[in-house]
Amino acid sequence: MLFDSTSLKELQLDNRVGLAPMTRVSATEDGRATDRMARYYAKFAEGGFSFLVTEGVYTDSAYSKGYLNQPGLVTPNQVDAWSTVVDAVHDAGAPIFAQLMHCGAQNQGIPPSEPQETIAPSAVRPKGEKSEAYGGSGAYPVPEEATRKDLEAAREGFVAAAENAAAAGFDGVEIHGANGYFLNEFLSTRMNQRDDEYGGGPQARVRYPAEVVAAIADAVPEAFVVGIRVSQTMVTDTDHQWAEGEDAAAVFFEELSGAGADYVHTTEPDATVSSFGEDGPTLAESALEHVTDDTVVIANGGLGAPDAARSALEDGADLLTLATGALANPDWPTRTARGDELVEFDYRKYLRPKATISDHELELPNDTPSTTD
Repeated sequence: MLFDSTSLKELQLDNRVGLAPMTRVSATEDGRATDRMARYYAKFAEGGFSFLVTEGVYTDSAYSKGYLNQPGLVTPNQVDAWSTVVDAVHDAGAPIFAQLMHCGAQNQGIPPSEPQETIAPSAVRPKGEKSEAYGGSGAYPVPEEATRKDLEAAREGFVAAAENAAAAGFDGVEIHGANGYFLNEFLSTRMNQRDDEYGGGPQARVRYPAEVVAAIADAVPEAFVVGIRVSQTMVTDTDHQWAEGEDAAAVFFEELSGAGADYVHTTEPDATVSSFGEDGPTLAESALEHVTDDTVVIANGGLGAPDAARSALEDGADLLTLATGALANPDWPTRTARGDELVEFDYRKYLRPKATISDHELELPNDTPSTTD
């Protein structure tokens, strides 16, 4: 099943393996993608990945940016820069989606000497500490509770960034609703303690993320793919779970799918392990049960071993994505199809001391033929 062709909306995919979004810090200071990033992404298409999702791209100039050297889709110069990346990936034979990200309370500090004010659903400090790999250090500040004006501005930023992604030539966008960032914080009873229509039970907590999905779906061209990434766990709280468990998941997936998501991209540390007690479904299985019939489900998390990847598809996921497995093996689909041995991921080689794109990441291994040959 890994190498069966399939479709995503109007896109034809050569196989079921995509590149997961991964935070890198290699854009210019003013948020422009670079030629180096174009080569980095094109390499995965050449290595056989059937679709790519970019690193998180900030969506407005107020609160969305999460770290230094993060790319944006806010200014005309940023749109022009991304078009170079998109063209390189298309020339290598794959579609590419821009992941639209608002950092919420999980801001690494911009600039580091003068931490940026942050907003979140409620004035609750995230657990854990900032990451040195992404330019942060120390505890997160307590964010400001987002006002209605803030929410409207953030929603408009998501929509404008999606329209800019279409203008840059992207095939779609993935809305970042996972890992503890702004939209994901709304789903959490710890981070979301609001007493208005956006806080309370699962139906209320998912309302704002669903509004963002609907607003983007209404604004972009019909053929443009609109996806959303969802997780229980957070960067700052890897043990986080939704208070209502599987009941919350049912509401979240139904509402996000119904709002216009063409795909739901579930991510947990291990996509093959139950997310709801010992005998419950995985997050992807829960999504499969509750999304509308025309919404594709993508599984992510610990699927770098071919047997684990196959297991996710056998359990019902339509597609899967790889992160660290792809960094170590940018030609993972080609290698796996040939039965070649895979390289083990070395965190220090790729993400230390900072998550910048290294020279060795710009080329495929010498023994891997390009899929565009």
